[in-house]
Amino acid sequence: MTVFHYQKDSKGIVTLTMDMTGSVNTMNPEYDGAMSSTIEKLETEVGLTGVVLASAKKTFFAGGDLKELLAANSQPAEQLMARFEANKNLLRRLESLPVPVVAAINGAALGGGWELSLACHYRIAWDHSSVKLGLPEVTLGLLPGAGGIVRMIHLLGLEQALPYLLEGKKFSAKQAQQMGLVHELAERPEQLIEQAKQWIQSHGPDNDRGQQPWDQKGHRIPGGNLSNPAVAQLAMVTPLMLHKKTRGLLPAPERILDTAIETLKLDFDNALTVETRNFVSLVKSEVAKNMISAFFFQLQKVNGGASRPQGIAPSSISKVGLLGAGMMGQGIAYSCAQAGIEVILKDLSLEAAEKGKAYSAMLMDKQIAKGRTDQDKKQRLLSRITATDSNNMLKGCDLIIEAVFENVELKHRMTKECESQLAPGGIWGSNTSTLPISMLARASKKPEQFIGIHFFSPVDKMPLVELICGDKTSDETLARAFDFVRQIGKTPIVVNDKIGFYTSRTFCQQLMEAAQLVAEGVHPVRVDNLGKALGMPVGPLTVHDEVSQQLTYQVTQSQINMGLTSVNDNPMPLGTALIERMVTQLNRRGRYHGDGGYYDYSDQDKQIWPELIDTYYRKEVENSDQDIKDRLLFINVIESLKCLEEEVVRSVADANIGSIMGIGAPSWTGGYIQFVNAYGLQKFIDRCRQLAEKYGDRFKAPAIVATTLAGTGQFH
Repeated sequence: MTVFHYQKDSKGIVTLTMDMTGSVNTMNPEYDGAMSSTIEKLETEVGLTGVVLASAKKTFFAGGDLKELLAANSQPAEQLMARFEANKNLLRRLESLPVPVVAAINGAALGGGWELSLACHYRIAWDHSSVKLGLPEVTLGLLPGAGGIVRMIHLLGLEQALPYLLEGKKFSAKQAQQMGLVHELAERPEQLIEQAKQWIQSHGPDNDRGQQPWDQKGHRIPGGNLSNPAVAQLAMVTPLMLHKKTRGLLPAPERILDTAIETLKLDFDNALTVETRNFVSLVKSEVAKNMISAFFFQLQKVNGGASRPQGIAPSSISKVGLLGAGMMGQGIAYSCAQAGIEVILKDLSLEAAEKGKAYSAMLMDKQIAKGRTDQDKKQRLLSRITATDSNNMLKGCDLIIEAVFENVELKHRMTKECESQLAPGGIWGSNTSTLPISMLARASKKPEQFIGIHFFSPVDKMPLVELICGDKTSDETLARAFDFVRQIGKTPIVVNDKIGFYTSRTFCQQLMEAAQLVAEGVHPVRVDNLGKALGMPVGPLTVHDEVSQQLTYQVTQSQINMGLTSVNDNPMPLGTALIERMVTQLNRRGRYHGDGGYYDYSDQDKQIWPELIDTYYRKEVENSDQDIKDRLLFINVIESLKCLEEEVVRSVADANIGSIMGIGAPSWTGGYIQFVNAYGLQKFIDRCRQLAEKYGDRFKAPAIVATTLAGTGQFH
């Protein structure tokens, strides 16, 4: 049975319903064959008056087959060029039919799905929150390769189209209508086909039926082409702005911009060819391979529950208690309330708890100002949060999360005071970034129901949550915690209970390596600039100022005092000594404390702290730029590998996603473990050996790399 159902009514209108094998419609060989034969039939159809393109799936069309694109990475460019040009030609033939073609969009149409919609003359979409439209290819290291760039430029113009092309911004059906990209909305999905037929019937031969704007005589791109000074200036300054943002590490935005500007210069069909050529170059790039692997397949795997214990029924949380209404507690409260969960926000005083609740009000006010919500939704969200200073209000909570200061004694006291308020079967979560869960669970009467739930700041923006299993944490508790994290729309990775867990342990390595470089005599501004050259939003010294040197010092001292580590077990003694001196002698505790750190801060600017240069900088110190960049990157990669080797992190997917979302691994790497795959395992071992010979044994490649090389050859 064909996957495209072809039905012609008495008025000559063909309804083409896409119902491909699998859960979604996607561009793959099955699509190529079905669309080709269907176009041939439409081109010869007698009495044809119009075409309605519909979907039997919950989504309209999902886009390209990413597994196939990954496989295409190794194919010759000429072969890929011919294949993708043929695919694109099908859409060109569709929009060249001498009758109106209407897209009846009943669900998400992203990537290739939106490109298919753009090849229709008229677009009607269901006005529902599930209908997301747009071209997110850039987030996967690709560009829209089925005419999306060229058609968006012709419909919107360069200035209006670029944010949706360069940032992969999605939009709703109503927003699409406001932009002129969707012509009509339907209140219910079952109305789509009927509305499409009505429009076709109302447009006779004299109404430019069956002709796209760019195929009509006299068509001009909105805003004009490069002969317009404003457009020419935009085309001139955007590459510079783009390079500043990507630092040349992400080829996709650059190729998208190149295609967009060429569209302003060329006729429609030649612009399509340029788009294909640039698309093929990205398909064959390692960056796209890395980003597709991480941001689609591995993220899908993580969110899909690969690390969740199997055979345990799904669960949900209806009431959560939060101990501590500070920076973390108030952010968690907002995320829970946003997901429809009742929240009890407790602090030592009612005033402090109310202050924490006010954070949610502030975030909602910002959303209202941007037109993304309204006062009614704000009030409903706030009604779910109860601020209190009473333990009794926690009675019946399915989950209690303590988010108090990183102090074992304090956390033990919270557990002893409040654990009894849990509902039967309820679980206890500690929002700790460094303290061992098994140690914290000693205060619990039910350690099997005790788990680490490590959020990241700011909670309302950071998508990752690290779930830490103690020695006695049960599978049921892990499953409930996992389901809770998904319930509030975040991504959970699962780790085992070791010092620093995964994210904090790995993240700190780069901060300390940067401190080590400064202590060795490398200019601090150079350290920061080369960190940014790797793809970091800001340099590692700037990040350390934000995290605070005092926190780093306190965590180190706490671990030494608890016997978790030794003062002699320190691979970066110069960097450690620098941090200790800054905190204990020089009052440089970090920006949060108002003292400054590596930098002095004013309202408008920051300047390197002069004493840092006077004390540590040595002009004669020789470190190549490549060595410095590799030291900053490899130190985190090596630590990630150690965490995988020691089974701190449970899977390659968790390690990659955790490194990107929680540690700040540059997106072009696809995560720290994927970086090793792309770099080459033997090449990585060799480079580690070089770094270790120059800078210390901390750069030796962990044994798991050689073991994997001798086995599968790749981390999976």
